[in-house]
Amino acid sequence: MDNVTITALDFERCYRAVSTRDSRFDGQFFTAVRTTGIYCRPSCPAITPKRTNVSFLPTAAAAQQAGYRACRRCLPDAAPGSPLWNVRADLAARAMRLIGDGVIERGGVPELAATLGYSQRQLTRVLTTELGAGPLALARAHRAHTARLLIQTTDMPMSDIAFAAGFASIRQFNDTVREVFAVSPTTMRTESRRSPRNDVEAPATPGLLTLRLPYREPLDTGWLAWFLSAHTVPGMELWENGVYTRSLRTPHGHATIGLSFRPGHVRAELALRDMRDLAPTVARVRHLLDLDADPLGIDEALGITPNVGDTSPFTPGIRVPGCLDGPELLLRTMIGQQISVRAAATHTARLVEALGERIEGPVPLLFPTPAAIAEHGAEVLTGPARRIAAIVSAARAIADGELVLHSGRTADDLRRDLLALDGVGPWTADYVTMRSLADPDILLDTDLVVRQGAVLADIDLTDTERWAPWRSYLSMHLWKTALVQRGAVPLPTYS
Repeated sequence: MDNVTITALDFERCYRAVSTRDSRFDGQFFTAVRTTGIYCRPSCPAITPKRTNVSFLPTAAAAQQAGYRACRRCLPDAAPGSPLWNVRADLAARAMRLIGDGVIERGGVPELAATLGYSQRQLTRVLTTELGAGPLALARAHRAHTARLLIQTTDMPMSDIAFAAGFASIRQFNDTVREVFAVSPTTMRTESRRSPRNDVEAPATPGLLTLRLPYREPLDTGWLAWFLSAHTVPGMELWENGVYTRSLRTPHGHATIGLSFRPGHVRAELALRDMRDLAPTVARVRHLLDLDADPLGIDEALGITPNVGDTSPFTPGIRVPGCLDGPELLLRTMIGQQISVRAAATHTARLVEALGERIEGPVPLLFPTPAAIAEHGAEVLTGPARRIAAIVSAARAIADGELVLHSGRTADDLRRDLLALDGVGPWTADYVTMRSLADPDILLDTDLVVRQGAVLADIDLTDTERWAPWRSYLSMHLWKTALVQRGAVPLPTYS
């Protein structure tokens, strides 16, 4: 097997993580063992291999490309995603975010390259150099993971799973599953019925998938619970008994998701109209909850520890909520400008009721399309005429393709385009960029609540360089500090 050398990985640091079975590094790199032909996550409980027999690779695709198969004990493909794809803003990171959203399955490498503004040759060269695998190999690894989830969580026929996961043929599906997991699809399903896995649950009712979405601990569940519950829009979102339920548009239709926080994972119930949307839906949920963050690294940089006597006003494991849909985020943010969170939900609910598409399920409405808002928004929205005109204009720009909101954009380019819109100022541009791209280093220093939190925490917002590149997380801490002081957010909790 060829040893792919990735200079960005430090061998000694990686081997130390493997030797101590440090789960913080799961998903950040993979261990390839030459003597067994298997690749694992760093925390794999198997006996630590000799250092002369291992190499470290940045992606599961690189390991598969080099001829290694996935460990059936630690399931490396089920590890949390790498936080690098959010921290880094280079071509490789932006490509990984789009691949996770299923761009290659929908339009192939040409669409991925065009979306990123590079030629296919340039893109392949960069990804191979940076990640040890080209775009097709990266997409293949992504398809293999989706196939495993469908095999283990549904009773779908294998032929349907093959095409739902994005494979071009049954033969390609069978060959890939055997190469990656060293078992046939049928054997994998039989084994999954006998032994529980760490990222799936037994098949639920037909059409409903139940997954365990892992994260790196700690996780401040109180903050995420408040954020989701406080911003729910009746008709398309529901917070009830600790479960966040909502509808969303997907590339091939729509879905309804139900999310609840459990020790070590988020329980996700997914009702998909089209199973091809499984992978992008999971990717968007992870993005919404910021589940791929490295909280210990972030907390250390911000001076936060869970130790008794810690003098920091902040709690460990806070996350920066992302989004499920970029256009929806922008339009909801513009609706909520200069009004309370509750009032924003009321205005948005009125818009959703009037223009949203109706579906079956506990949340029967989808957020309206930008085209629908551009055409009829002025008839439904209330408030200052200038704000209504700005929202309608932004919706029209999105519908016409003049404004593009996807996870493969750079923060600078997106912020520039947002600021070019009427009615969008620096706070809105920063907030939307932070959440839509999971940008970790945006300080919302013009936000009134953040400023109040800074006063309470005795932090000078004009001198925050020492917290780069984690100032988005600092913003969340300051926001929460002020809201806790007001009694709006429950006392700090984390798991």
